[in-house]
Amino acid sequence: MTELRHTPLHAAHLALGARMVDFGGWDMPVNYGSQIDEHRAVRTNAGMFDVSHMCVVDFEGEAVRPFFQRAIANNVDKLTTPGKALYSCLLKSDGGVIDDLIVYYFSETRFRVVVNASTADKDIAWFGQLNAEGEFNLSITPRSDLGIVAVQGPNSREKVWQVLPDTRAQTEAIKSFNAVVFEETQYGEIMLARTGYTGEDGFEIVVPATYVEAFWNALAAVGVKPAGLGARDTLRLEAGMNLYGQDMDETVSPLEAGLAWTVDLKMDRAFVGRAALEANGSTANFVGLVLIKENGKAGGMLRSHQKVVTVHGDGEITSGTFSPSMQESIAFARVPTGVQAGDSVQVVIRDKQLPARVVKLPFVRNGKVLVELS
Repeated sequence: MTELRHTPLHAAHLALGARMVDFGGWDMPVNYGSQIDEHRAVRTNAGMFDVSHMCVVDFEGEAVRPFFQRAIANNVDKLTTPGKALYSCLLKSDGGVIDDLIVYYFSETRFRVVVNASTADKDIAWFGQLNAEGEFNLSITPRSDLGIVAVQGPNSREKVWQVLPDTRAQTEAIKSFNAVVFEETQYGEIMLARTGYTGEDGFEIVVPATYVEAFWNALAAVGVKPAGLGARDTLRLEAGMNLYGQDMDETVSPLEAGLAWTVDLKMDRAFVGRAALEANGSTANFVGLVLIKENGKAGGMLRSHQKVVTVHGDGEITSGTFSPSMQESIAFARVPTGVQAGDSVQVVIRDKQLPARVVKLPFVRNGKVLVELS
């Protein structure tokens, strides 16, 4: 049996009494008590997540921009200001998604990428292959010396500034998908990125592994609530954000995972997977579902892999959960292209077909329910 990997915050999770689970080979906290309380803390105040299992990878070299023009589906020519970030998919030649990731631009010779934990080794190998094939001569460095803490919620930035007051002037005005690096703080060199996975405002903060526990404890001391994988999943699903391995993988095109907006086909750029995307197009829609209550009660719970029956053919739920913000059962589903928001469908739950409504994603953003429930 392979031993689970630990983040630099592992001891802190155990000290808080977290319930730990195997998450892609990492021993991670699913909750610290009440998952619902953790979810609501992020929607109404501020919560923090250990995302140090995700991998920071630094790329350096004269050809770093041409490399990413080739490597990812989105267009890095959008990145011209230091700290600017871009969300994209990393594709196979057949258009399947190897990973979804964020690319940060620091200079014409230095980019940074944050990749998912479960795909990190595969991603790094793929980057290495593309680097060699294209003779880009880049230095590619996985940063195992770094940890990441995500602080999310309407009060999250204020809480971070309490802990890092000297960062406020430079980060108060930055927009979403921008980052600032501070070379000298009491926690070493840190990167504050205005990004997240919850649909709320906040920062994802890259901190040296040797300082990340002290930083975590300082955030807790100013009232930021630790939150685990359980709340992270309900928050991201409410916010319409995909999870790699459930909503897309190597067998799924980004065009069929609601991620067409991350694919730039306008520029004349031969990125890996482009030919397949243009040849195959999209054969499915990616939509939200809300289970319809009958007599005020839901007859079941929406979960991944449940069949969705529509007048245009069958589809499948990719992610499903109970939404604490909406008090409804919600899901993502991949369905035939004819299915549109407002349609009624049936979901097979325990051999029964229960009615559900197709809705436009996201369900919740910035603490506000966006779906009409009546």
